[in-house]
Amino acid sequence: MTKEIQNKLKSAERSYQDWKTVSFSERKKLFKKLAKLLDRDSEDLAKIITEEMGKPISQAVAEVEKCALMTRYYANAENVLKPEKVETEFRISEIHYAPKGVILGVMPWNFPFWQVLRFAVPTILAGNTVVVKHASICFGSGKAIEKLFLEAGFPKAVFQNLEVGHEVVKELLENSIVKAVSLTGSEGAGAEVAATAGKYIKKSLLELGGSDAFIVLDDADLESAAVSAAKARLANCGQACNAGKRFIIQKKIEKDFMPLFINEYRKYVPGDPMDPETEIAGMARPDLADELEKQYTTALENGAEIILPLERISETAFMPGLIKVKTGNPVLQQELFGPLGMVMTAKNDKEALELANDIPFGLANSVWTADRKRQKFFTDHLESGTVSINRETSSDPRLPFGGAKSSGYGVELSLLALKEFVTVKTVVGE
Repeated sequence: MTKEIQNKLKSAERSYQDWKTVSFSERKKLFKKLAKLLDRDSEDLAKIITEEMGKPISQAVAEVEKCALMTRYYANAENVLKPEKVETEFRISEIHYAPKGVILGVMPWNFPFWQVLRFAVPTILAGNTVVVKHASICFGSGKAIEKLFLEAGFPKAVFQNLEVGHEVVKELLENSIVKAVSLTGSEGAGAEVAATAGKYIKKSLLELGGSDAFIVLDDADLESAAVSAAKARLANCGQACNAGKRFIIQKKIEKDFMPLFINEYRKYVPGDPMDPETEIAGMARPDLADELEKQYTTALENGAEIILPLERISETAFMPGLIKVKTGNPVLQQELFGPLGMVMTAKNDKEALELANDIPFGLANSVWTADRKRQKFFTDHLESGTVSINRETSSDPRLPFGGAKSSGYGVELSLLALKEFVTVKTVVGE
C-alpha cells in the first residue's frame, strides 16, 4: 500500500472523529444539497458512465437521476438511530446505535454511480466515513462522486475515492483503520473479501451475483410479461446482478408467449451508446464478452437449443441471444452477465418453483400471475431476497435490497441500511 493511500485512511479516521459528532439532522441537510447537485449535473455525469463502461446514455442519465432520488430519500429519512428506551425494572434501559468508523466499499463497474452511492449515502448518514475502491475502468466516476461530496459541503475525507487495484483490497482490510467492508461483485470476489474480513473480525456486507427466474404462468398478462421480460434481460446489456436470466414458462402457454417474447427481444439492436434512442450497446470490456461467448458454447455443448443465436458483431457487442435449456445443463449453475437469456418450461406451479430454486443464487425473482393464491405460494417459497409480482425486478430506495444463498448477505437501501454499519450498544443502570 502506498504512502498516499495510508494518508487517505488516516484522513478518513480523523474526519470520522468529527463527523460522528454532527447531528443526524445536520447530516441530512448536506444530503439534500448532494441530491440537488446530482440532478443538476445528471447529463454530464451520465457521459462519464457511458464513456467508461458503455451504458446507453439514456440509461446512464436514469442511473444518476435514481441516485438523486435515493439521496433525497435519505435526506428526508426518519432518524431510526436515535436511542430507544426499553421498559425494564432499571432506571436507565436503552439501545444506542454508534457508527463504526471508516468503512471500505469495493464497488463494481456495471452501475458506477448507483452502486457507490447506495452504499455510501446511508453509511455516511449513520455517522461513518467511507473509502471506495472502484472498478479500474470507473475511476472517473469515483473521482466525480468525491467532487460532488465536497461541493455539497461535506467535510474533507468523509468520502474518498481510492484509485487502487484489486490486489490492494486485502491490505486495506488488514489495516486497523478500516472497520468493515461492503462489496458488490462476483461470488469469488465476495468469498475472498469475506474471508479476509472474517480473519480480522470485521463485518462484511456482500451483494453478489444472481441467476434470477422470471416465471410466467398461464393466467398472466402475456403481452405485458413479454415486454417486461425483454427489458429484464437486456437493460444495461444484461449486465445486472438482479436481471431476469432464466425465463420459466408454463408449458401450456409456451406457444402463445414465446412469439411475443421473441418479438420484443429482437427490438434490442446494438447501437451507439451516446445516441439517446439506443437501448442496448456493447458490454463493458472485451474479456467480459469473451466469457459470455464461452458460456454460450458450453450451454450448446450440453444440449441447449438456439432460439435466437448470440451473434458477436464487435469486440464488445452482440445481437442478443436466447437459448432453451434443460435441468442439468452446467450453465444453469452460473451467472450469465450479458445479453443471453435462458428459457425453461414447467408443467405447473410446483415444478416452476423447483426450477427457480434449483441454483446456488437467490437474489430477485419475478412472478407473473393474476391469482393472489398463486402469488402467495411463490412469495412464501422462492429462495431470494426479493420477489416481484407482475413486474421486472428493480431496486427501490424505500425497500431493502439483498440476497439469499450465494447472492450474499446484508441489506442495502431502506431505513434498514442505516443500521448495517453501526454498533448496537446496550445502556443499562440505576
